[in-house]
Amino acid sequence: MAQIEVRDVSLIYDTPAGRVPGVKEVSFSIAPAEFICIVGPSGCGKSTLLNMLAGFLSPAQGEIRIAGQPVTGHGMDRGVVFQDFAQLFPWRTALGNVAFGLEMKGVGKAERDAIAREQLRLVKLEKFVDAYPHHLSGGMQQRVAIARALAYNPSVLLMDEPFAALDALTRDDMQRLLADVWRETRKTVIYVTHNVAEAVYLADRVLVMTPHPGTLKTEIKITLPRPRDPLSVEFLDYQKELLGHLGQKTGNGHA
Repeated sequence: MAQIEVRDVSLIYDTPAGRVPGVKEVSFSIAPAEFICIVGPSGCGKSTLLNMLAGFLSPAQGEIRIAGQPVTGHGMDRGVVFQDFAQLFPWRTALGNVAFGLEMKGVGKAERDAIAREQLRLVKLEKFVDAYPHHLSGGMQQRVAIARALAYNPSVLLMDEPFAALDALTRDDMQRLLADVWRETRKTVIYVTHNVAEAVYLADRVLVMTPHPGTLKTEIKITLPRPRDPLSVEFLDYQKELLGHLGQKTGNGHA
């Protein structure tokens, strides 16, 4: 049974130049614990779609359902991680940031601190519970953001290019960490990226979108065993297939 159903979803933006379609008649379903990546060029509606799944935007037509319930706004069943490092509260420690959602739910201090410490252990930051964001590297800040999104135990994790601003080596480390976290938590993950190699490394399935307006072009199931070897012939073949759908001729992993 599908955990997430997106049915004929469209969204139109009002701009000074007139009404511009952002996403047009997109449909797909996602099973529980599935890891989905959405790829496509700038302007294809990837982030728009993610914001509709998060409940931050409402579709002009169509419907999104999670666990059978229509999405009508943001809910505690969804955790969200953005690209921007500024998503953390600078006046709170790593522990305080991770515990924030639990605090909003009214969970007692001892319990929320215990949960926050466990989530920081999951992202390998147990030694940095008392560190403030400005003391942490970009990759460490994103690990705190992931821990915060997981702390109140959402069933779905929505991620909008969370590693795009990181250097290449840190990004590789974060991809491995996220794969480990997903294996341990079995959350349903929807992950937006421009990076084709990242999508092949992380996803069970990759949804390919095309722009003007944003539509779903195709989906590709990634059947490689985990952990995946980015240098294997099979891995590179998936990259080439995705790049072909995106109209790219190079094999550098970026679309």
